Amino acid sequence: MTSDREARPAAGIMQQMEPGIRRIIAPNPSPMTYWGTNTFVLGEGDVAVIDPGPADPGHMQAILDGLKPGERITQILVTHSHLDHSPLARPLSKTTGAPVLAYGDALAGRSSVMSDLVARGLSSGGEGVDAGFTCDISLADGETFTAGGLQVETIWTPGHFANHVSFAAQDAVFTGDHIMAWASSLVSPPDGDLTAFMASCHKLAARGDRVYYPAHGDRIDAPATRLDWLINHRLTREAEILAALSDLQNATVPALTSEIYTETPDALIPAAERNVFAHLIDLATREIVAASPRLEANAVFRMKDEKK
Repeated sequence: MTSDREARPAAGIMQQMEPGIRRIIAPNPSPMTYWGTNTFVLGEGDVAVIDPGPADPGHMQAILDGLKPGERITQILVTHSHLDHSPLARPLSKTTGAPVLAYGDALAGRSSVMSDLVARGLSSGGEGVDAGFTCDISLADGETFTAGGLQVETIWTPGHFANHVSFAAQDAVFTGDHIMAWASSLVSPPDGDLTAFMASCHKLAARGDRVYYPAHGDRIDAPATRLDWLINHRLTREAEILAALSDLQNATVPALTSEIYTETPDALIPAAERNVFAHLIDLATREIVAASPRLEANAVFRMKDEKK
């Protein structure tokens, strides 16, 4: 992780990462976006843009100005519909005539478990959903197409967001917010789904790609190592939740959060509660824990093999 502010690359400057891959960073740094959104440009001549970023006219102009003379954008690829990734897609499409390609709108890929929770009143936790996002071309998992002169494969990687896809080009993968080097991915129900997140991690691990280009922070040159860390990080948190639940026997999300996040500042407790709830949904889906009277944010949870 890059911690030195001077070492961070400047926003608005097109950088060559390797042959056929360029990066330009949006000017939207924050605790959630690190140094800002990485917008990638694939190929040369007729190029594709991955994750154009937030609705910032200045960033759109920087993307256009950063192209080489005679180049044009022919495709716009979006990993998922969060406000730091997708809003600029439509203005850029109108300016260039390039179609927007994605897995689908903000509800695409949502599981029945999460849909049920939404029907019972669970809302997003303020992560910034681009609810109005639409695409011109919906991509299927495993679909291959040509973008920027490169052969690209769509890898549906839900978990951080239901419509999240990664894009593989040769032996590099653009992982969006699913795999990052500077932080673990946020998984906040109902848009985030931990069961799907873990499955997506194992899906990527089975591929053996050379390098990852995440949407925030630096490239990942040891993908397998990073995936192992992320999987083990989640398994460690799961073990802590199960241990706390065994001690408390019957507990709510706030009670479990207080038991586990003992040194977390008050301002971060809501995010911690979302994380605990994400794990409990996964554990309930796997029938390891039970929720009473039903699975929802204010339920009382217990170990499955224990009496109510």
